[in-house]
Parts: sequence; C-alpha cells; structure tokens
Amino acid sequence: MGIIEKMRLDGKKIFVTGGARGIGKSVATAFAEAGADIAIVDIDIAEAEKTAAEIKKNNGVETIAIKADVTNPDDVNNMIEIFLKKFNRLDVAFCNAGICINVPAEEMSFEQWSKVININLSGIFLTAQAAGKVMLKQGGGSIINTASMSAHIVNVPQPQCAYNASKAGVIQLTKSLAIEWATRNVRVNSLSPGYIATELVKGSPLLKPLISEWNAMAPLHRMGNPEELQSICVYLAGDTSSFTTGSDFIVDGAFTCF
Repeated sequence: MGIIEKMRLDGKKIFVTGGARGIGKSVATAFAEAGADIAIVDIDIAEAEKTAAEIKKNNGVETIAIKADVTNPDDVNNMIEIFLKKFNRLDVAFCNAGICINVPAEEMSFEQWSKVININLSGIFLTAQAAGKVMLKQGGGSIINTASMSAHIVNVPQPQCAYNASKAGVIQLTKSLAIEWATRNVRVNSLSPGYIATELVKGSPLLKPLISEWNAMAPLHRMGNPEELQSICVYLAGDTSSFTTGSDFIVDGAFTCF
C-alpha cells in the first residue's frame, strides 16, 4: 500500500466542534473526502445541519449534526453519547470551537474575558477530555486542538489579550494531555493557524479594515485560505502520524518568523 492510500481515513469516525462554518467546515469536508464519517458539532444547529447535509451529499459518507455548547459539561457529555450511539466508536476529535473579542485590556470586562477563556480553553479541555475518555477505553485515537499563531505572538493592531492567552493555554494543555496519554495510544496535537480568510473574518465590520494591514506585515502578503489547513489535519487524523504527538503545527505563511 502506497503512502496516499495509507493517508486515507476510510471507516474512521470523527467529530468537529465549531464545524458548521469556517475552518471547522473546511477540515470536516477534508476528513469526509478522505473517507471518514463525520459529526458536525456546533451551537448553531441549523447551520450545522446544513453543513452535515452538504458534506454527506458531496462525499457519500455518514454525517450527523449535534448541537452543543462546549463550555457546558452536560452538553459535551450528551454530544459524546449521541455520537457513540450513531457511530459506536470515536477515532478522531477536532476540538476547534473558538471566539475572539477585540477589546483593549483596560476596558475588557471580566464577563468578556471569561467568555473567551471558557470557550477557547475550557471548551477545548472539556471536549478533549470527553474524547480522551472514550479513546483510552478503545485503546487509541487522535485529538487535534485548534490553537493559533496568537499563542506565539501578540497580534497588532487589534487588542486581544484574552484570545492570545487562551490559545497559549491550548498549546500547553495539548502537550500535557499528550504526555499523560502517550503510553495509551491517544495522540494529542494542536494546530496554530495564521490569519485565515474565512467568511466570518472577511465579513466582519471590525476585522475587514485590518486585512490590508495584516497583509502588509505578512511575508506572503496575503491571508491563508481554510483549505490550506486541510492536509495537516488529515495527516494528524490518520495512521501515518502514529509517532506524532505533543506537537503544535504553525500554518501561518511565516508570519511568526519575525
């Protein structure tokens, strides 16, 4: 069997949080194209159902949509129960749900701070923990956590201290889980995208004016596309990455190199 065949995900069962749109949708599509069955997990169930139906139609794999608030342990546990009832096992978890609030630190309310930390860091912990419990019983699995280049640099000109702190926490959480579960065949890695041209970013009244400034600073003078994150996630989900755990993969067009 050649390397391309080995990288297929046929028969694997995967959930993607924040999967209804943006990076989550793009990566879920790639998983499906590689042969995996997919659960689109999102707080926006209408959009999740739309995405799941689109992926199923285009790829012929089994898909479901599950509504879940990743900051709510009961929601996360319920999501896992629904997933296992449908698919019987869990091979890959793409813990991707996240938000950003751009407010100067001196003006940021504790409510705003807590919202970002709860979704971006506690939400990753809860979904990775729930997935890990299943995978440890099964004897293995792969968890991919979405961090950010913002875990490595302080973005400018927009103020986003809570986001930066939360994503740095995701990387350290990823490494910690990888060490704890290494001998039990559960791999945990993180993905740190740079600026990605999702519809949400391109359509944001707050962020759209900043794109030209970001591009001027970027070595490639452009943002990345969601599709440019697909191949690394397919690799991490598959069996060819069996020696890869505890790593953070920066996909940022060299933005963090200076």
